[in-house]
Amino acid sequence: MLRKSLIVSAVSLIVIGGFAAATAPAFAASKEKILYSFCSRAYCADGASPVASLIFDAAGNLYGTTEAGGHGCSYNPPGCGTVFKLTPQAGGKWTETILHGFSSEVTPSSVVFDSAGNLYGVLSNGGPDYCSLFGDPCGQVFELMPSEGGPWTEKILFGFVNKLGWGPFGGLIFDSAGNLYGATVSGGYGDCDEVHDGCGTAFEASPRENGKWAVKFPYGFDGSDGAVPVGSLLFDTAGNLYGSSQAGGTQNCYPPYLGCGTVFKLTPGADGQWTLTNLHYFGDGNHGSSPNGNLIFDSAGNLYGTTQTGGSSSCPAYGYFSGCGTVFELIPGADGKWTHTVLHSFENNGKDGYYPNGGLVLDKEGNLYGTTQSGGSGQGCGSYGCGVVFELTPGAKGKWTEKVVHSFSYDGKDGIVPYAGLIMDQAGNLYGTAGSGGDHGYGTVFEITP
Repeated sequence: MLRKSLIVSAVSLIVIGGFAAATAPAFAASKEKILYSFCSRAYCADGASPVASLIFDAAGNLYGTTEAGGHGCSYNPPGCGTVFKLTPQAGGKWTETILHGFSSEVTPSSVVFDSAGNLYGVLSNGGPDYCSLFGDPCGQVFELMPSEGGPWTEKILFGFVNKLGWGPFGGLIFDSAGNLYGATVSGGYGDCDEVHDGCGTAFEASPRENGKWAVKFPYGFDGSDGAVPVGSLLFDTAGNLYGSSQAGGTQNCYPPYLGCGTVFKLTPGADGQWTLTNLHYFGDGNHGSSPNGNLIFDSAGNLYGTTQTGGSSSCPAYGYFSGCGTVFELIPGADGKWTHTVLHSFENNGKDGYYPNGGLVLDKEGNLYGTTQSGGSGQGCGSYGCGVVFELTPGAKGKWTEKVVHSFSYDGKDGIVPYAGLIMDQAGNLYGTAGSGGDHGYGTVFEITP
């Protein structure tokens, strides 16, 4: 039977293999600006391979993570990952500061601030405890506390254990009381693969006066209602949680037929447990499959997201995966049912991107922006393409028009493989990370002016 880790990682492996032997063409002018290229210091002490999204602080500084670089491990590139800060300077330059370097191979997520200015995130591969028959680390949640003029202090808040829930993958969110929420791709009591390590869970962590955190798992997926929730969760104004699962549901997509994925709603109950409602079951084919980015609401309460596969069949198949991916909308109805609409189906046509992974961001005019880790007209990444930033503009009669804002190129300057989603500043400029490429080959932070 199929391990869930194959579902999480298989499509990204396509892209990484695609540009390994490529040549570097001339760089085409665009609206992109490279703010930072990683591995500019000896032994990648400044970080390498950013694959998570960024956040701003109130002063306009950017924060993010890398899954390699820094200090503490002797891999190639060296280092086990970092948390970094980029500070804007006069003349459009940005200065990087390493806030923390991890001492073991942990794969940090994106980070989030609390009201006191501390940073929080998950370590997907961290912790002293090991889960599943394959010996995977169970994962941890960490906090970084600032110090005057020096590195930030790391504190491990808690670690995950087998069965209860393990393998946190997406980022964290806070509620108004300071509780943390997230999801794990494994654990729980559902039977989703050959090692019976669960279908994934939603978790809640509450701070206590003694500095400890009380952790509970108010919902565990069983496969029929979803499996492998890899994105961050999202609150509505009533305190309900929303998210997507990359697999599970009623439609068969992958051996052992875990399903094509779901969008779900979790409603809190008086007993501390949460009730799940499936808003949509994805099916193999034109409507998309494998939703794995973050969801967003518009002002009318409609949900938007991406599926990594499904849709157009013009993309190269890899293992169990087929289709180029889609952008979708879910509209709530008076009867409690949600209507699913495909806003765009990506194509492998030498211009459009494909395999969207990081979710979407919405501007003040109602336009949607996102990234794809493959495709585009940029050169140097082999037949899969280097990825794009795209825009979707709403039009009459519910039609949306897609425009490629930037196609990445493997030219020794530009980043490639933008795996994570974008964020937007008040002026409407977009910011993101590319996991590879740049001046030194180990990724970039970029700005796009639409």
